Amino acid sequence: MPKKIPMRKCVGCGEMKEKKELIRVIKTPEDEILLDITGRANGRGAYVCNNAECFRKAVKNKGLERSLKSRIPDDVTLRIEKELG
Repeated sequence: MPKKIPMRKCVGCGEMKEKKELIRVIKTPEDEILLDITGRANGRGAYVCNNAECFRKAVKNKGLERSLKSRIPDDVTLRIEKELG
């Protein structure tokens, strides 16, 4: 039997994609919001497409805030947007 590919939904565009195509944004137990490059960090995660446009959509439609269950400060939003390029 072929190995099952883990799928995740982008909180920006709402498309289902392979987990490895998406980037995980996490809220750590210390309430810090970070990009999780490894996909293995502890904390509540939300997935976004690997581009700044989808990230902006996720922030605008509050999908990211809903998934992480917390408000995201503007400086954090700008930092993550820069990291995504």
